[in-house]
Amino acid sequence: MKARVVSSGPLLLIAMDSVARAQFNTGAPAASPTPAIHDIRPPLDVFPYPMWMVLAAGAIALLVLALIIALIVRFMRSRPKTPPPTPKEIALKRLQEAEADIGRMEPYAFSIRVSDILRQYVSAQYHLHATEQTSPEFLAAAANSPHFTRADKLLLAEFLGRCDLIKFARVEATAEESKALLEQAVRFVKGETI
Repeated sequence: MKARVVSSGPLLLIAMDSVARAQFNTGAPAASPTPAIHDIRPPLDVFPYPMWMVLAAGAIALLVLALIIALIVRFMRSRPKTPPPTPKEIALKRLQEAEADIGRMEPYAFSIRVSDILRQYVSAQYHLHATEQTSPEFLAAAANSPHFTRADKLLLAEFLGRCDLIKFARVEATAEESKALLEQAVRFVKGETI
């Protein structure tokens, strides 16, 4: 809106051109030489990396992860696998440990120990319930089992008879008799009954 100041004596008149007067009177916005002020826009998300860079970094990360997994699998497969010890190996090791205690243990405790080792071996190796049976029950189960030869059964009967005499009849035994019990147990486990 253009306005002119007109001075005519004591009154100061402001003269407006006709366009400005019409807008002033009608309430319409006046045309302005400055641009209109717009409302505030929301913030823009600006990602600092281009999409190709993000995809390349993701691909490299996947390749590194796949390489690590492949190396772990290869290591696990190449590792030597030791099979678990057999019942025979376990029994022979335990009998060898018992041999070191012949002089230290009384024959009664030693006979119980060797008998338990042999019974656990038979239970694990031949799936007989030797640890839960009395000697006669155990010998009857062994007699019906196809796993034992006649010599095995005789050696087993002799071994259990000696153990029972020491354990139940409280027959005085010596370190030599303990050593003989141990030898019988080792022969039975090794299969040297003949």
